[in-house]
Amino acid sequence: MVHSCSMDYIKPFYVFLGKFFNLTEDEFNRYLLPVCKVRHFDKKEILTKEGEVENYFNFIVKGLARKYYNKNNHEINTQISYEGQMLLSQESFHSRLPSEYIIEAIEPTTVVSISYEDSEKMFASSQRMENLGRLIVTYSMVIKDRWQMQLVKMTPRERFLNFVTRNSNLMQRVPQKFLASYLNIKPETFSRFKHLLREHSKKAVAG
Repeated sequence: MVHSCSMDYIKPFYVFLGKFFNLTEDEFNRYLLPVCKVRHFDKKEILTKEGEVENYFNFIVKGLARKYYNKNNHEINTQISYEGQMLLSQESFHSRLPSEYIIEAIEPTTVVSISYEDSEKMFASSQRMENLGRLIVTYSMVIKDRWQMQLVKMTPRERFLNFVTRNSNLMQRVPQKFLASYLNIKPETFSRFKHLLREHSKKAVAG
């Protein structure tokens, strides 16, 4: 469902872009605001289907969603994103080839989206907007590489503790099976880690 571009939705996106670039309000209103679409998805609703070309860059304003692919009848989660983060099938968006990923809302989720066609027109119309686009793509690549390195270098326990430290709120919002898959931890091991974490918390309180 597409909403009108209320500033309640758009302002967080403007603030987010400001992290990469000294973007003026005038530039935002001139180049970005006209191409922003606010879309709402219900819980378990699909944002991007496997086999379709990703047509939207998405910034999450409210809620959270996951990106996953199917392998041997198992869902392999590769990204879980929430308020203030980007989520799209990047390879499909840039290559214009069918997506191998599925993006699904875990909660009712609202995103600010820009279509591929609109983004190309925007980049062509302004050198500064093209620079902004390049910075965002570079940021996405760095985040992806950093996560891949964690999967290689960290033990399952280290990945679990690192994730909980940084994203404690998601432990209550995201189903355990999604988190275990995302962290590449066996479900039974993930449950054991949660138990150890609770025991540690109890001892800390008692101490």
